[in-house]
Amino acid sequence: MAVQQNKVSKSRRNNRRAHDALSAANPNECDNCGELKRPHHVCPSCGHYAEREVVAAADEIDLDEDAA
Repeated sequence: MAVQQNKVSKSRRNNRRAHDALSAANPNECDNCGELKRPHHVCPSCGHYAEREVVAAADEIDLDEDAA
């Protein structure tokens, strides 16, 4: 079991944790619909990536009732 040799002061402990903070998100605007999206990811609202459609939207897909 690890036992500390000397007490670690609050200042030294907090200095060690100075680089643990999370950075804020960096959203970009979608070229197709203008919604905010994560960089280098498919747009969740329209399904476009790099000015082309990658994922078809749910309202565009025609599902047969017999197939379900």
